[in-house]
Amino acid sequence: MHGFEPINHEARHRRYQDRDVYMKGTEVIQVTGTPATEKVGDPNPEILHQYDNFYHTTKSLLVLFQIMGVMPIERETGKTTYRWSSATNVWAYILYIIETIFVSIIFKERLNLVLLPGKRFDEYIYAIIFLSILIPHFLLPVAAWTNGDEVAKFKNMWTKFQYKYYTIIGTPVIFRNLTCISYSLCVLSWIMGIVIMLAQFYLQPDMLLWHTFGYYHILAMLNCLCSLWFINCTAKGRVAGWLAENLHNALQSADAGVKLAEYRDLWVDLSHMMQQLGKAYSGMYSMYCILILLTTIVASYGCLTEILDHGLSFKEAGLFLISFYCMSLLYIICNQAHYASSKMGPEFRERLLNVNLAAVDSRTRQEVNMFLTAIDKNPPIMNLNGYANINRKLIASTVTSMATYLVMLMQFRLTLMRNAAIAARRAAAASPNATSSFGNATGS
Repeated sequence: MHGFEPINHEARHRRYQDRDVYMKGTEVIQVTGTPATEKVGDPNPEILHQYDNFYHTTKSLLVLFQIMGVMPIERETGKTTYRWSSATNVWAYILYIIETIFVSIIFKERLNLVLLPGKRFDEYIYAIIFLSILIPHFLLPVAAWTNGDEVAKFKNMWTKFQYKYYTIIGTPVIFRNLTCISYSLCVLSWIMGIVIMLAQFYLQPDMLLWHTFGYYHILAMLNCLCSLWFINCTAKGRVAGWLAENLHNALQSADAGVKLAEYRDLWVDLSHMMQQLGKAYSGMYSMYCILILLTTIVASYGCLTEILDHGLSFKEAGLFLISFYCMSLLYIICNQAHYASSKMGPEFRERLLNVNLAAVDSRTRQEVNMFLTAIDKNPPIMNLNGYANINRKLIASTVTSMATYLVMLMQFRLTLMRNAAIAARRAAAASPNATSSFGNATGS
């Protein structure tokens, strides 16, 4: 299942209970024969750190967020903390001030291009794209830093869950290939941000090279947030799959009811972690979804109008690239949330419903029913702190909203064109009369 050799989980669990001696600070606590689900005190931070495979495999992304000043949380031994006065936060403040000065200059330059007189309505709309991409930088302190305590709480939930998983299942959580994926996504996030903006420099006539430097860290931040979501959802889906595969071991054990209760406790913790993920990053991902919707609508509108007016050109290719990029990010986020939710919800429920209740004792039947009730009462849904549910339905609703606003923009454009045509005809009709009156006055 995890790359380990098959073992007798029940025997190993009994051995673990018999030798459950660990350090808590400088005090030795002896817990003999205590069920793993009972709280006997927090284990030594060194033990938590040892079994925190998720932190070890995704450390590169955490460090990158610290360097970029996006989420300046700190990692201690077996614990994640967030303090407004920490050295990591001070670095984030300094970096943010420097970046804000440069981004503000570019924002002013782009705004001046928008306000140039004599532009068509369509050109004003196109210019909004590169203004909207700059907005996440200014919202970073409110959307990200204010949720630092919730992010630290989420990280600590991961740390404690992995140790609890080991005490109950008997094997540690090992995420294969996640280290390589994390490093690759860190590098790819920056490469994608640079490539997209350099493409806009070559494809958009009003994009200057020095303007692109104000966008690199913003696009890299958006890509890193997508990578973070991908990794968390992938990890939760894998753990849920492993837990489901071990259900048969619990049902075949001597005390199946007790074992199933421990599995239910693990599942509830995993469901709470999924909800905490959306709560911790609600500000960033809510802004993310709004930015994707706005940018995609404007870019799609630009593609359509430019093709209708001038045919295919490099400018349309740049606008199409932005639309494709935004929708790809939204698809990855929604699809991974769907993957994790399906692993924890429908697939888990199906395994429980396939249990032959006639072949188990009454305690086990009761635990199966309680497990199903827990799944119904704690649905594994990715929710952004009540703002929106992240699933595949969000893609459909986003596309529907895009179509609605595109139709509205096109109708507004047609109205402007019709009014312009009427004004031109009136001017042309009035022109001969004005010339005739001028000639009569000259003759007299």
